[in-house]
Amino acid sequence: MRVRLVTAAVALSVALGGTVLAAPAAQAATHRPSAAPAATAATAAEAGFNVGGIWTLYQSNSANATVSMTQDGQGNLTGIARSGSATTGTIAQGFVDGSYLYFVIAWSDGSTGRYIGSRGADGRLSGVSTDLAHPSSQATWYTTWTF
Repeated sequence: MRVRLVTAAVALSVALGGTVLAAPAAQAATHRPSAAPAATAATAAEAGFNVGGIWTLYQSNSANATVSMTQDGQGNLTGIARSGSATTGTIAQGFVDGSYLYFVIAWSDGSTGRYIGSRGADGRLSGVSTDLAHPSSQATWYTTWTF
């Protein structure tokens, strides 16, 4: 299942003209990585990389979101998100597999966003987000923090 999602993510990213990897350096200070015990760090390495912590997704549609994410030893993701001053969300499902990640945020306004991306050579995450109720509503996203 993960291989199909990763393949679909790469195809979607290429179809949309690639992803954005650069951002102003001043925004990089928003990430606060979580401290992981040695055993968790070793198993997270097997999953690919650890995205646990608090960081911001900068989206091409200006609907930026701050996430507080936890990653278990198998690469599964859980957490919460905030966009704007009143919209909150729950990471309903997600995972890291190799250099790819996938997660879904169920937002308090009733929308559901799917985020598919990867870790670039510079260590930053980038990808494509889709409103699942309106699949034509898509945006590219990136982080300024390196993972």
